[in-house]
Formats: sequence, structure tokens, C-alpha cells
Amino acid sequence: MAKVPDNLSVAQRIARTALSPSHRQIADYVLEQPLKVAAMPIDELAAKVGVSVATANRFARALGFEGYAQFRAALVLGFESALAPVERLRSKLEQSADAMDVVAATLAEMIRNIERTRDGLDAAECARAVKAILGAKRVFIVGFGSSSWLGGLLARNLDLYCENVQLLASMEGSSHAARAIHRLRPGDLAIAIAFPRYLSDTVLLARRAREAGAELLALTDGASSPLAALADIRLYASTDSQYYANSEASVLALIEALSSAVGHASEHSVRAAAQVAEAVLPWLHGGHSGRVRPVGDGPAPKRHAPAASSPQKEKE
Repeated sequence: MAKVPDNLSVAQRIARTALSPSHRQIADYVLEQPLKVAAMPIDELAAKVGVSVATANRFARALGFEGYAQFRAALVLGFESALAPVERLRSKLEQSADAMDVVAATLAEMIRNIERTRDGLDAAECARAVKAILGAKRVFIVGFGSSSWLGGLLARNLDLYCENVQLLASMEGSSHAARAIHRLRPGDLAIAIAFPRYLSDTVLLARRAREAGAELLALTDGASSPLAALADIRLYASTDSQYYANSEASVLALIEALSSAVGHASEHSVRAAAQVAEAVLPWLHGGHSGRVRPVGDGPAPKRHAPAASSPQKEKE
């Protein structure tokens, strides 16, 4: 067999190699599902395609690899960030642990993330973020996937202190956000939220916001994030997780901390808190509702029959 150049991709190797029918069967599945195969051990791939483990290993060698491990490593190239959570989970599940072990370890990891987030914050960037939020004519929050929920919490908090806060995650998805971003002008602030695995829509809309002249605040995981190079202001959160792509707990903590700093700096925070308390009071449990909610018409009061006339009055 002719030596295959080392710099070829898996797809290029398949195209250049004469394959047996069983090897072609594996190759077709690899080309159709490269990401899925990159996460599969050899026995899982063999079972999925319907061949033996030995055949799957010979397929890898036919492509010029020493074995299946090298084939899979080559296939992973370009999918590293997408597959990292899968590999972490696979490794974790190989370890024996009961429910309490997992709960305790996860909570400990959240604490470490929050501590790393706090220790990594830059005081000047925090001050700039607060000033940008309070000084913006309008605040547009961009985030999709799990970041849409994070953006919703941020929008809810900032709505107390800002005149115009818009969350661009909706049932329409990124098309609604694209139309809203088109309305951005200098003096507006866009807040983009994205963590690995970064969604391209968030990055694209953040770039459009900058092109429109709006200031951009990024909530992301670090300087290597695609949002970092675009942003005017950057706040980073540590989001390590053994079971998911990210742990959102530290991002939630950062959002609440940022909102608290905005509230502390706002001239209207006490008035806003009082207005919220007044607005929600009728719906709070504890006996308030009956005293302050509008009460509809109740049943008409019963009419009492007139007292019977005395015999003396009848005579009169």
C-alpha cells in the first residue's frame, strides 16, 4: 500500500484510498457523521456500522494510521471545543460515584468557578461596564442557547435602572435579533453573552453592533473568546464543568454582581425598589392581597323583612 501523506484530512484520505466493501461502509458513515464518530470508541463504531472491531481497526490502518486511536485523534481536529464536554463526561462516568459524591463535587466546582471569576475581574473594566450601562440610551442584550436565559436575568435586573432594556432572544431566534441590531445607533449599548461552545449568531450580531457604532460589553470566558476581540468592555467568568459544556452558576453570580453594582451607582435605585415593592404587593402571599387588591362586586346584602306591625298600629 502506498504511503499516505501525513498532512491529509480524514476525508482526503478516504477519497484517495481504495477501500473494501466493509471499509467503504465505515467510510460512508464517517463522512456522514464525522462529529459523532469522533466521539465514539472503536467498539461503538463497529456496532453502529455492523462490522467487527478488527474490521474497524483495519479501516483505520488502510487510511494510513497506526490504529483506531490515531484515526480518531485526526478526526477530532477541528472539533476539539465541541467534543471537549463529551470527553470530560466520558471520563467522569468511568469513575465510581454515588449521588451525594456528584452533588458535593459539582457544588465545590461551582464555588471554585465563582472564586476564580471574582479573582480575575478587573476593577477598571467593572467600573466601565457600570458606567456604560447607566449612560446608554438603550441596552440590547444578545445571547442564544443557554445564554438566552442568562440574558433574561440580566434584562430583568437592569430594567429597574435603565429606561430601555431589550432582550433579543425570542421565539423567532436570531432573525428577530438581526432586525433589532439594525436599529442600533451610537449611544446605545449591546451586551453579548457567549461561552464555549460559542454560537456563531451571537458573534455575528456582536460584530454588527460594533459596525453600527454601539458600544459592546462582552460577558464571556476569557481573552480567547471570539467576543473578546470585538468588545469595548470585557467581563470574564470561569465556567468549568465536568458534566456540561459550561457551568452557568458563575455567570449567574457575575450577572447578579454586575446588576448590584449598577443599582448601587444608580440615582434611582431606592425609588425603583419602592416602585417594585408597591407593584408586587397585591400578589404577595401573607394576607396583603385582600387589603390592597381591587375587589369586585360581592353578593348583594340580604334584605331583612320589615318587622310585623303591632296589633295596635293595625287598628290605627
